[in-house]
Amino acid sequence: MVDVGGGRGGLLRAVLRQGPSLDGVLFDRPATVAGHLLDEPGLTGRWRTEGGDFFEAVPPGGDFYLLKHILHDWGDEDALRILGSVRRAAAAGARLLVVDAVLPGGGVPHPAVELDIVMLMVVEGRERTAAEFEELLARAGFRLHRILPTPAMPSVIEAVAV
Repeated sequence: MVDVGGGRGGLLRAVLRQGPSLDGVLFDRPATVAGHLLDEPGLTGRWRTEGGDFFEAVPPGGDFYLLKHILHDWGDEDALRILGSVRRAAAAGARLLVVDAVLPGGGVPHPAVELDIVMLMVVEGRERTAAEFEELLARAGFRLHRILPTPAMPSVIEAVAV
């Protein structure tokens, strides 16, 4: 599991705790991964950190790539640059898990609609509908497999590198 833009590694730590057969890579800016949260006895030898810029490249060879609350920070062209880095690193068949809100479309009320407005105003990012995610992923070399809603606002968007 490669957690791209994974901050200090809280989510990767939780994933590794739940999947004892998994190994992980925490990838983020060097100063960010320096303060990681992965040092705990049950995880010894199952993770490593790597610093870098996800616009340029991400660690290769992952079976799973995780992007939690990353793509919504960026417009389509920058999101494609990030996804392109992941696709270059991922072998065909590797899985991409995107954790982000999915707008329902059609004017249906959803908490992510307000978040979409904030993202547009603050960081030039945006929330996307399922169709917009499918198109964005296809442009980057991924096939949308499924979208799994969660009890919280974000969904888990699963795609496969083609």
